Amino acid sequence: MMASNLPATPEAITPQWLNEALAQSFPGVEVLAVNAEPAKHATNSNSVLHLTYTNRAGAPDSMFLKLPPQVGDPRRELVNQSGMGRREALFYRDLAAKLKMRIPDAYVAEYREEDGTFILLIEDLDASGCYFPEITEGFSPEHVMKAMPQLANLHVTFENPVEREKDAPWVQPPKRWRDYAVAMLQYGLDNNRHKLSDEFAEISDLYINYQEQIHDAWELDRSTLIHGDTHCGNLFADQGEPGFLDWGLINLNHPMRDVSYYICMALSPENRLEHEKQLIAHYLKAREEYGGEVIDFEEAWLAHRLHAAYTVVASCQVVMFPEDITAEREVFSNAFIGRSFAAIRDLDSLSLLREKIAL
Repeated sequence: MMASNLPATPEAITPQWLNEALAQSFPGVEVLAVNAEPAKHATNSNSVLHLTYTNRAGAPDSMFLKLPPQVGDPRRELVNQSGMGRREALFYRDLAAKLKMRIPDAYVAEYREEDGTFILLIEDLDASGCYFPEITEGFSPEHVMKAMPQLANLHVTFENPVEREKDAPWVQPPKRWRDYAVAMLQYGLDNNRHKLSDEFAEISDLYINYQEQIHDAWELDRSTLIHGDTHCGNLFADQGEPGFLDWGLINLNHPMRDVSYYICMALSPENRLEHEKQLIAHYLKAREEYGGEVIDFEEAWLAHRLHAAYTVVASCQVVMFPEDITAEREVFSNAFIGRSFAAIRDLDSLSLLREKIAL
């Protein structure tokens, strides 16, 4: 019922719409007024709604709003076609409650099947006192250690393909966007080669020319439901406990994709070098404690080295080095790609990738 009437902007959200949308989460709620903060536009459009009530019914004073890019934004069609909003809405609706993870509370999670548009109203984590680290700082090894059992819980919960098909038949292997990342990586090689490390440039070239073989190597052997985007910008801390945001890229993949990406991007390069083997061992132990399939350390370490190469593809937007980038975004981008440089160098991901695709 709600999916046919999804507001396109924060300003279009009325008390009347909220009364209907929030009724399932907060029976009897009556919203008197809604005030939306100015929207921020990136991959999606985000705002914070401040609500007043005639009958609160347990609802919070503020909620975080997530919408597709606005009408006229060239990213809108791509985001809607990607299915990110649909996957995130279905995750909150069908899967979140099954997990022992710190995930934002979701109050509204709706999408429209015919065009991929969506709306999410979730917990305002700032109001909940949660902490978001600067990427230049990252998380401590102790914090990342606490996150390993949460990732293990996610992966083991949806490891059985028969049970997974019952719970989440809509989760599929990742789409291979042939033109999206390839075009940006090629631009980086053509225009910004001097800003890229040699290993990064070579992996970019391999991905441009052997994308199918590389995806086959990444996705071979094991498959479970993964978060798919565990970099520092999608993580938070709540009273010292790890939390996970932005579930729009969940897919079926090797469980070490999540672990490797988290370790490479949530830790400083120095902390990663010192602690990554211990962190992987802790993850493997947690898998066993949750009753998951046994993965020995040698297999996990090789998968870590191999999936570290994914940080190159994940950096495809950064290699554009746009001139109009904000100062805040530039700090994030430089730290992001710097961690990729360090990870693929330290883990010798290039030689392993060449071996896996027989070059």
